[in-house]
Amino acid sequence: MGPFDLHGRTAVVTGASGAIGGAIALGLARAGADLALCHNRGEERAAAVLAAAEGLGVRARRYRLDVLDPEASEATAAAVAGDFGRLDVLVNAAGGNLRAAMTGGGVRAFDLALEPFVETMRLNFIGGVVAPCLAFGRRMVAGGRGGSIVNITSMNAFRPLEGRPAYAAAKAAVSNFTQWLACHVAREYTPELRVNAIAPGFFPNERMRDTLYQADGSLSERGARIVAHTPMGRLGEVEDLVGTAIWYAADASRFVTGTVTPVDGGFNAFAGL
Repeated sequence: MGPFDLHGRTAVVTGASGAIGGAIALGLARAGADLALCHNRGEERAAAVLAAAEGLGVRARRYRLDVLDPEASEATAAAVAGDFGRLDVLVNAAGGNLRAAMTGGGVRAFDLALEPFVETMRLNFIGGVVAPCLAFGRRMVAGGRGGSIVNITSMNAFRPLEGRPAYAAAKAAVSNFTQWLACHVAREYTPELRVNAIAPGFFPNERMRDTLYQADGSLSERGARIVAHTPMGRLGEVEDLVGTAIWYAADASRFVTGTVTPVDGGFNAFAGL
């Protein structure tokens, strides 16, 4: 096997019906990995990803996973392990933001209610990352082959961007937990199980498209400001994340753990001066 070859391995992707999760899943399949596609919504998108993966000649199955259900990750991990017999890669791409946890449009910080903050943390951190890391990671250690856990965090983990305080806090927690878990697993269980994270910059997925573009397809005022602060001069495309995900999943990064890699066109590095 080459350093980027995933043939013979099983990759689990949560949030597989989303733009980022779906793109990464198919990238892993192109590298040879069999796929366990976990999703809660987006039935048609998940079915399309499944069909595309099977068209690449890999084994693929879909699983319903509501990350807000405290028992769901454990049950899904058991089902995937039973179906595939081995777990090698876990990509945690489930997440999102709640409008009720955002400021803007006349809503200020002290107008916000607590419950949307709690739900945002549960969606992006507790349910979206911690629960699957525990459920799938336990089985990856027990399998004796190690593997790779890849969490999807955000630019918001580095700096709290305007209007998204709960989402920023949740993603900062994801990055911190990623680093802690990587060190803990390597020292307490096995250095063969690695834990890293990808921090996407600005990608015009379904959730963000309306804030980045105007109706005529031109950049919105916010979109233009983001591009102006991105040295590479454009917004991201989900395919831009695939190479980093394959690198993390494969032996090419076998001595890499506890890292958070921005895929942002230089946004985080740019001081604006």
